[in-house]
Amino acid sequence: MSKAFGELLIEGKNLVKDFPVSSNALKNPMMRAINDVSFKMYKSRGLSVVGESGSGKSTTAKMIAKMYAPTDGVIEYKGRDIQDIVKKNDLMSYREGVQMVWQDPFGSLNPTHNIFHHIARPLLIHKKVTPGNKKELEERVYDLLEQVGLIPPKKTAAKFPHQLSGGQRQRVNLARNIAVGAEVVLADEPTSMLDVSIRAGVLNLMEEMKFEKEMSLLYITHDIATARYIAEDLAVMYVGHMVEWGDTDEIIHDPQHPYTQLLVSAVPDPSKSIHTKLKGNKGEIPLWTPESVGCPFAGRCTHVTEKCKERMPGVTKLSDNHFVRCYLYEN
Repeated sequence: MSKAFGELLIEGKNLVKDFPVSSNALKNPMMRAINDVSFKMYKSRGLSVVGESGSGKSTTAKMIAKMYAPTDGVIEYKGRDIQDIVKKNDLMSYREGVQMVWQDPFGSLNPTHNIFHHIARPLLIHKKVTPGNKKELEERVYDLLEQVGLIPPKKTAAKFPHQLSGGQRQRVNLARNIAVGAEVVLADEPTSMLDVSIRAGVLNLMEEMKFEKEMSLLYITHDIATARYIAEDLAVMYVGHMVEWGDTDEIIHDPQHPYTQLLVSAVPDPSKSIHTKLKGNKGEIPLWTPESVGCPFAGRCTHVTEKCKERMPGVTKLSDNHFVRCYLYEN
């Protein structure tokens, strides 16, 4: 899956995100959702972010979307700090370029409006069609519906969200991304609420959009198997920390961090016994705070040492595009 890198669109540098929590037990009642996370997103290339619930995947996407401001660190869009994007026109331009696809296709569409309205609205707001030209608007809406496989487009446009399946609703959301000319699509578990039988179709469409529209795709998932299917780059997160990242195929074929190994071993394999036990699957997920130290996976790791509990490992480069944070691989 390895291929040349295109234009760098999004770069996160040493990101930290803290949230206040209600706790009488903590001196400083803050939860650290993201800790020292860095990544790069390129045109026509996908980045899958994998981890279980509470790993910081969605928080990362929401910071890119300017829904949360980082506590520390910087996110750049084409070299510009997105926290400096505050003027109305600049912000509108950023919203055009960076779009989200939400996990819930049922809640992301207004049930009182038909599909034509949902596609036409972003075209009108972002001035992608000539104002007052009804024919041009109709042709553009129908063309977008065809591009995402909703055929016949005229019949689909007349329907309301409740008349579509979950997969069809998600295709409508992807059509809205295309409508505004999105360069970066942030897909937060886009298929997790869909039937297994239609997930592949939505993933195929996203893969086609990535190349045909030269989009950069952030694909958030708890399923490392689909992560491999849709993205060239992979980042494995655990309790707000990026523990292993780089080339997707290389990581899945040769996982190095104990947590990544755990995720890969959990993928169903017909050749293995169903009674296979997963090493390191015990122990509680820690609540990370600004005062927490050590490796967050230490409580579940079968290779843990005292050093792991005292400080976070540094980054070890395993190849040109494969990195890990683990004392097992320090020189």
